[in-house]
Amino acid sequence: MAAAARARAAAAALEAAATPPRDVVLFRHERGRFFRLAGFFCAGQGLFWTYLAHFAFTALRPAPGPGPDDPLRPRDHKWRFGFTASCLTLGSLIVAAGCLFPLRAVRRVTLLQGGAEVAISTHGPLGLGRGPTFTVPLRHVSCRAHRSEVPAAIPLKVKGRPFFFLLDKRGELRHPRLFDITVGAYRKL
Repeated sequence: MAAAARARAAAAALEAAATPPRDVVLFRHERGRFFRLAGFFCAGQGLFWTYLAHFAFTALRPAPGPGPDDPLRPRDHKWRFGFTASCLTLGSLIVAAGCLFPLRAVRRVTLLQGGAEVAISTHGPLGLGRGPTFTVPLRHVSCRAHRSEVPAAIPLKVKGRPFFFLLDKRGELRHPRLFDITVGAYRKL
């Protein structure tokens, strides 16, 4: 009888802790400078590969007429188009990664008043400005691994959003116990 009463009291305390009377910041990790530098690097790489593609397309034309019988000498335009396309593809992939990675790195997680919804803030594309902040019901958020089990980043899945959001372990967990029972809990989505 006493064990059942203790279990009910613990459950009531857990329920009270999970429904805060005001907004509570659970996780915070400001890395704006890092993402701006990474974005600058990605933009620079994009410009470099675009210039190389332009140079390959305009200046590296095969010489007209018969030439020496060198197997490395390009005899038609296929190699030029292929090299140009390869450079543009590589540059585009680097810029896309620089745009998408900061959008998946979580800047702040806030448990909203009442504990039924969570606000997730990310960094902006290429690290420029603040990224989007969106509010989702807590039941649509699932932490795929406990924070003590992962070495670098906590994967967070949000229902209806592709890919995972990443919470860097170097960030500040302001309320670790509350994080574990709300956002840090595993849920079937």
